[in-house]
Amino acid sequence: MRSQLLLGILLPVGLLVAVNALSLYRQALSAADTAYDRTLLASAKSLGESLEIVGQGDAARVRATVPYSALEAFEADNRSRMFYKVSGFRGEWVSGFEDLPPWRGQLPAQGLYAALVHFYNDRYRDQAVRVAVLLQPVASAEGRGMATIQVAETLELRETLARRILFDTLWRQAALLAVIAGVVVWVVQHALQPVRRLSTALRERPPQALGPLPDADAPQELRPLLDATNHVMARLDELLGHQRRFVRDTAHQLRTPLAVLKTQVQSARRGDLPAEQALAEIDGTVARATTLANQMLSLAKVEQLRQQGVAPVEDWAPAAREVALDLAALVAERQLDFSIDTVAAPVRVHAWALRELTRNLLHNAIRHCPPGGPLAISLRREDGQAVLRLVDSGPGLAPGVGERLFQPFSTALSAGGHLPGGTGLGLAICRDIVDAAGGRIVLRNREDAAGAVLGLEACVQLPLADNPA
Repeated sequence: MRSQLLLGILLPVGLLVAVNALSLYRQALSAADTAYDRTLLASAKSLGESLEIVGQGDAARVRATVPYSALEAFEADNRSRMFYKVSGFRGEWVSGFEDLPPWRGQLPAQGLYAALVHFYNDRYRDQAVRVAVLLQPVASAEGRGMATIQVAETLELRETLARRILFDTLWRQAALLAVIAGVVVWVVQHALQPVRRLSTALRERPPQALGPLPDADAPQELRPLLDATNHVMARLDELLGHQRRFVRDTAHQLRTPLAVLKTQVQSARRGDLPAEQALAEIDGTVARATTLANQMLSLAKVEQLRQQGVAPVEDWAPAAREVALDLAALVAERQLDFSIDTVAAPVRVHAWALRELTRNLLHNAIRHCPPGGPLAISLRREDGQAVLRLVDSGPGLAPGVGERLFQPFSTALSAGGHLPGGTGLGLAICRDIVDAAGGRIVLRNREDAAGAVLGLEACVQLPLADNPA
């Protein structure tokens, strides 16, 4: 971050300084030209005052008796040299340096000076020079005309002055850049102290500590990062907690059937029971262990699907009918009066989870229904919800135990005081599926007008996928 800030600030500022330096150098040269052009003009006027006309009529010509020493007063120092040339009425050389290039320009329409003067840059004796041209009127009793006076000066002094102005400005701007760099480093160093403290706190945390990070002293800019980190840590804590519970429940629940299975095998090998009876007991124990293992794997799969994010849209009606068809053999075995009535109900739940939810509820209902009793399934759309109801004719539940049945391996008394047996993980799986889909599941007794229990109703509500809410 420090490098990016330094690069992001110093690079454009450095480019601006470079452009400003180039512009400043040109402005300094222009200012130096303006200042020293006055000297050139004064030199030209001084030469013009020494001109005179000799001869008469067409033979009249300009004469100038100007020693070079006359220009020494206008030389600023020995770093520059001055040259001059005086041309007559017809452009002929009169005085000065004859090889000085003649002026072939035009006077500006409106210049800085009222005199007929023009300034331009040229080269003389392989040196860059600044030239002032003055058109000087010369008149006498014998004649009149316009003489041309050229005064040239080398540019060393002007360039030296412009460079001095440039260097004086550049070192100040370099100092400014150094101050900016120092301020950026200090500010970044100071601003990143909360980040370093946060890094130290995370590094020194115990592996099992997944609580939220403190954000009371964190700057406002770090709050979104801390909130996101705490959210991730909460999800990780939930995931690890689920994993710990899964391992604990697996170790606890599978230990008993495996121990029973081992005892049954040892008993069969000793011949304590007839072979047919021993194999039947072993088969029952293996079936219970297999059911338990499948339920625990289903519970783990529900959590895995929850972590995958948004589920696809599935129609609940085909899934319900498919489950009812799969369990038709159990319904026929108990000779239940079974009915199913469904309508299309698209919900945002994984297809496996829909089938598992319906299968566990229907299997529990079949198991607790008396032989020949009625069992009905209905699926309706009510107020933006898909509502599945399973109505059986079983013994119902004792008051206050409905919620406890959704805990893993819970047991509950029936409404008549009998112990119908444990629910294993079936209802716990149903609760996790419904919670992941944002729905609601309720178990309640069905009663007649006299308050007698007629059976149990399991009601599941899931939001419809086409419901805007």
